[in-house]
Amino acid sequence: MGNSFGCSASGERLVSAARDGDLVEAKMLLDCNPCLAKYSTFGGLNSPLHFAAAKGHNEIVGLLLENGADVNSRNYCGQTALMQACRYGHWEVVQTLLLFRCNVTRADYLNGRTALHFAAVNGHARCIRLVVADFVPSAPFEAMHARIEGDVGDGSSEKNRFEQSALSRFVNKAADGGITALHMVALNGYFDCVQLLLDIHANVSSETFHYGTTMDLIGAGSTPLHYAACGGNLKCCQILLARGASRTTLNCNGWLPVDVARMWGRHWLEPLLAPNSDSTIPRFPHSNYLALPLLSVLNIARYLFILIYMLPLSHFTYAHIELCA
Repeated sequence: MGNSFGCSASGERLVSAARDGDLVEAKMLLDCNPCLAKYSTFGGLNSPLHFAAAKGHNEIVGLLLENGADVNSRNYCGQTALMQACRYGHWEVVQTLLLFRCNVTRADYLNGRTALHFAAVNGHARCIRLVVADFVPSAPFEAMHARIEGDVGDGSSEKNRFEQSALSRFVNKAADGGITALHMVALNGYFDCVQLLLDIHANVSSETFHYGTTMDLIGAGSTPLHYAACGGNLKCCQILLARGASRTTLNCNGWLPVDVARMWGRHWLEPLLAPNSDSTIPRFPHSNYLALPLLSVLNIARYLFILIYMLPLSHFTYAHIELCA
């Protein structure tokens, strides 16, 4: 990773510049030695790209990638720059990494979390939408499903089924203990993320595992509704029920979602979650994030980047496309 004694001091200077957002310093160092873009810190194996992505310094991220930084490099935890950007909600950095075709399906070594999990745990809906861009067709939700249902016996129908299958596998990938992205956003009450994930085929009935290193205070065999009951967000519980979640699923502790709500003091949820509840569940529209022509814009930006790759990255306008604006 370029950590010879001769460049370690300069590499640490580049790490500091990437972390602090010092674009002038970063340019000067890379002009002198472009190989510094591949530097990694001793022990932690964090590259300048990791630091710039975590801090949201998008121009430095682009500069590092232009100078040969590995977009998929991992630190000692197996985390990529994409995971760091998603963790802190830096969606501009996420789109830059996507333009350089980062691998969105990689999981870290500690918990098996993908960039989607990192975006979900802190409720960054824009980042979620970006990391699934290559799986979701560039059409509003209703039009997408109307097309899939209308295509019978042709090649486009088979392609759509493949895309939906790949999307479902990615969205429902379980991290340590069987935790999915939907479990995370339901627990933390991020309604817009719950809505988005359900619209892109998150499994409303997925259950956590009996094994794993993650401490689960709710219990193995818990569904996203159990997690939403623990979190206490009424709208999250309502939309899960509206999309088919069951009030009567017992987890491995023998607890219903309503039992979890009682245990955690979420008494306002009891009328909704009671097994014999007759509470009216409102209808929820599909997520506004799915109405964006995101994949088309992303592919156009990738194509334009290839065409003008020889220009200085500061002259390229991909940073101003604002895919999720």
